[in-house]
Amino acid sequence: MPMAKLRNIIKTLSIFFFLIAATAPSLSSATSATDTFVFGGCSQQKFSPASAYESNLNSLLTSLVNSATYSSYNNFTIMGSSSSDTARGLFQCRGDLSMPNCATCVARAVSQVGPLCPFTCGGALQLAGCYIKYDNISFLGQEDKTVVLKKCGSSEGYNTDGISRRDAVLTELVNGGGYFRAGGSGDVQGMGQCVGDLTVSECQDCLGTAIGRLKNDCGTAVFGDMFLAKCYARYSTDGAQHYAKSHNYKTNYGGERTFAIIIGLLAAVVLLIIFLLFLRGVCSRGGK
Repeated sequence: MPMAKLRNIIKTLSIFFFLIAATAPSLSSATSATDTFVFGGCSQQKFSPASAYESNLNSLLTSLVNSATYSSYNNFTIMGSSSSDTARGLFQCRGDLSMPNCATCVARAVSQVGPLCPFTCGGALQLAGCYIKYDNISFLGQEDKTVVLKKCGSSEGYNTDGISRRDAVLTELVNGGGYFRAGGSGDVQGMGQCVGDLTVSECQDCLGTAIGRLKNDCGTAVFGDMFLAKCYARYSTDGAQHYAKSHNYKTNYGGERTFAIIIGLLAAVVLLIIFLLFLRGVCSRGGK
């Protein structure tokens, strides 16, 4: 077989494999609840392209993505020659996520925060499954109970029994331990989490404030979300449609693993075909 023809076949197969590989992640992510956008925000201070801060920020974001493969929370500080060039950041995955889903979520958050906050020194992005934040201003280890996002559903259809069970679930979250807390009673489900740079007592204080605001501000709403700067609390019922996917508290690791297996098999097949075509070309030249 002429080498030119062999190269064309290899090129065609490579393009085919690339298209399959590029499509598979998007298909798996379509069924994943972890990358549902919740909120994002940016600082007003800007940095210049190709500046020292941009280089440090890129290193920081890379560290966040790499660390998420083995940890559900971490923070980093990339020192600069001045305080304004120092990049500080953290990531926090939802407490019930597997490591593969945590890594996937953080990678998606990092890829989205750049377009959301172009050339800003600070940025934060909350997806249903994870949270990332960075800035050149110190914020690590500082409790912050500023309300970032509050959403309450309709009160229509919520009865006295439902309110009582909602309150019981939220009380259980307040009394629970740890940085991630989840519970439920019948069709009422609740969840709360603190960012890992808080102390245990700061986490308890933050969640207590979030849950208190949730009860007071959302009243008899069929769902409620209260995101403070360093913690959040949420509840929902079967009748609530808002954040329905993320309220299921399920991951898509099985689906992503299936696609990974398919891609691996396709890669093996393509490599085998390329190898056999190569051998055929070599034998053809040897027989002449």
